[in-house]
Amino acid sequence: MSRKTKGCIGILTGGGDVPGLNPAIRAITIRAVREGYQVIGIRRGWAGLVDMVPDKNFDNSSNYIQLNEELVNRIARTGGTFLHSSRTNPAKVPLDRIPEHFKDKYTDEKNDVTEDILKNLDFLKIDYLIPIGGDDTLSYAVRLHKEGVKLIAIPKTMDNDVPGTDYCIGFSTCITRVIEMTHDLRTTAGSHERFLMIEVFGRYAGYTALIPTMAGAANRCVIPEHKFDIEQLTELLIEDRNKTPSRYSVCLISEGAMFKGGEMIFESSEADQFGHKKLGGIGDIISVQVKNLSIKYEKRTVNVISQRLGYLVRCGNPDAIDSIVPMAFGNLALNLILEGVTGRMVNLRNGRYDNVPINVVTSFKKVVDVNKYYNTERLRPFYKSFDAKPLFLMTSDY
Repeated sequence: MSRKTKGCIGILTGGGDVPGLNPAIRAITIRAVREGYQVIGIRRGWAGLVDMVPDKNFDNSSNYIQLNEELVNRIARTGGTFLHSSRTNPAKVPLDRIPEHFKDKYTDEKNDVTEDILKNLDFLKIDYLIPIGGDDTLSYAVRLHKEGVKLIAIPKTMDNDVPGTDYCIGFSTCITRVIEMTHDLRTTAGSHERFLMIEVFGRYAGYTALIPTMAGAANRCVIPEHKFDIEQLTELLIEDRNKTPSRYSVCLISEGAMFKGGEMIFESSEADQFGHKKLGGIGDIISVQVKNLSIKYEKRTVNVISQRLGYLVRCGNPDAIDSIVPMAFGNLALNLILEGVTGRMVNLRNGRYDNVPINVVTSFKKVVDVNKYYNTERLRPFYKSFDAKPLFLMTSDY
């Protein structure tokens, strides 16, 4: 591929889709092109680099695409990622996912193909790489940084759990949808005098359940950071229900929430390339147990509406914040490249845009500080003051 005067920038999106990815791609591309760079979009996250054949005569159109202003302007207002995504981990590619042209080279059950990732980046003549993703996607970016790849990372995840930043692309739209849908479901819960149990995303971090509850969407929430007692939850929901004229109460449940003495609930034993099994079902299990226990506190059994919001909160168009922040993050990334600075992740910290060393991504787990923000006696958000707090209240301490 021909090179622009200043070089070539590659962009990829990995992990789950969220609203705000396309605006980020647009912001990077337009700024980069106007600064004199060529821009390549790598398809399907790290998978595009794994599957690529470094041969100019091979059709790699399913692995990368050249980006320009006209193309990205058409997609910027939409959700998801037009570059597509995957949960591919080039450091641990299963044997059955090894591309045909590498079958003789990689024969282990799990294979580290980083050597060929580096060759493919060189084949594309990429000078700077901008991966947009969560802690899994960016953990491999840390690996490439250590291998000498010049990159700037952009944090994205609806769970808001990437270390080193107070905000990740996708979080605002997610919690906006959770709040809206929970309020919509109240009409049914109130009509039938039931408990409303809503399961939301959140494997290790409970922000997507805690913040909407803090905003008044629910009476109680259970989060991965604190193993809860089902009798305590039932008694609190009965208390809430009896205080409400329409005799219903609402609980938000993180998909990674755990019973006291128990572990996470998985749909199957199959794990992705980052070792994560698919979560789901805790909301239904809690609903059954709360219903069965309700007669202990009432004269009759209280029925339950159990709803898993799932992909409804990550699909569709971005809200205002997830349209503005990706634009800013994309421009911040270009600023760093123009300054000759790499190995960083752009971030939002205490209401200000900034950047941190990319190694922060693998330095600790970003989860809810239970002592500061979660009342374990009342199973709901706990806070003393909003003074000097960021927009979504909880900072990423590092």
